[in-house]
Amino acid sequence: MDDANDDWELLFAWREGDRGAGERLAGRYFGLLTRFFLNKVRNPDDAADLVSETFLGCTAGRDRIADEGSFRSYVFAVAMNKLRGYFRKQAKRRRELGDFEDICVASAIPRSPVSMIARAQEGKLLVRALRRLNLDQQIVLELNFFEGLRGPEIADLLGVPAATVYTKLRRGKERLTTLVREIAGDPVLAESTVIGLDTWARQIRAEIDAS
Repeated sequence: MDDANDDWELLFAWREGDRGAGERLAGRYFGLLTRFFLNKVRNPDDAADLVSETFLGCTAGRDRIADEGSFRSYVFAVAMNKLRGYFRKQAKRRRELGDFEDICVASAIPRSPVSMIARAQEGKLLVRALRRLNLDQQIVLELNFFEGLRGPEIADLLGVPAATVYTKLRRGKERLTTLVREIAGDPVLAESTVIGLDTWARQIRAEIDAS
């Protein structure tokens, strides 16, 4: 049985009261969810709370879903809803949900734990630039950089056409490059960061996973 089908089997076993199945399922997605939340919320405690809330959300909805589609997409959709709720609460509902994707993470969140984790100058610069993208672009690029997902996989996860993802990746990388050069102040550091984006992203993921 492949992992995609096994995920659903674990969920159904969890629904029947098998706590071990729930723990196995949570273990598979803990890293993905932690990396997803960690660069988008105010502190590690908030990130941990959102991870827990996501798993609870899957638990609450497990009786209402069918064994179809990508389980990873289902988990990610729950996580996105939890993140929307977090930002709505932080903004005290000053923005409508339709404006969610236009929230600038840099202005909404003055300090990110990932910026404290990344040690190399290039890694820190990459994190600072990512946080200045709108959240929609940030999510697509982070799934590509940190999770190693390609366009079709990201499209499946987000439930959008692959062409849309490719457009967001292209525009996001263009914007990211511009921001890196604006923020750096040092042309040599900027070019080193731009040229080695994948390297610095792998380093940041390693640091997150080791923390």
